[in-house]
Amino acid sequence: MRKKILIVDDEKDIVDLISYNLEKEGFAALRAYDGESALKLVDAKRPDLVILDLMLPGMRGLEVCKFIRKSPENETLPIIMLTAKGEQVDKILGLEMGADDYLTKPFNVRELIARIHAVLRRAEASPDSDKKEQFTYKGLRFDYRSYDVAVDGEKIDLGPTELKLLRFLTRHPGRVYTRDQLLDYVWGDETFVEPRTVDVHISRLRVAIEKDKDKPQYILTVRGIGYKFADTK
Repeated sequence: MRKKILIVDDEKDIVDLISYNLEKEGFAALRAYDGESALKLVDAKRPDLVILDLMLPGMRGLEVCKFIRKSPENETLPIIMLTAKGEQVDKILGLEMGADDYLTKPFNVRELIARIHAVLRRAEASPDSDKKEQFTYKGLRFDYRSYDVAVDGEKIDLGPTELKLLRFLTRHPGRVYTRDQLLDYVWGDETFVEPRTVDVHISRLRVAIEKDKDKPQYILTVRGIGYKFADTK
């Protein structure tokens, strides 16, 4: 079955060019010219990868990426961002929002195709952890069905926020998240939650599951950026 690639760009010529080359490569091309249409197609057609322009009219590409990542069904959907801007800050913002790769316009079509193949290979090599029934790493076990957590066979009692935080991080080991991202993904639309609240719950989680909270092996701090679960590979 052909992989479905959703192209989101307000420039029809670019969409046509990418679509033509994707079809030649054996992909099925889906088209959207604005963010709202893209989100509807993501839900309706379940693409295997999204090529997303940063500078869309109305809903910007970063916002589209954020909405895609908020959905549990699409947390691991591969996204390659396109933009006419070359500033480093745009690349960082795109990657922080959850993009898997980044290409600056004007781009070489062959390079884009190569990147699509590479991102899809990585996605297939790391199957969606949401389908797994449990997570295990260095004595830590999290049963996603029952929400039971144990370390070295000893059951650990966690509060609801710590459970959600641990579940999210263990589903994305090795990936760094800022405080604001964790607020979006874990706390969702709860109001009046400060970014420092994340630090409080990370600390509680470490006290509960780490052998030494000052030298954690599971929940790691990435200085100046945020937190991640240890890379399990």
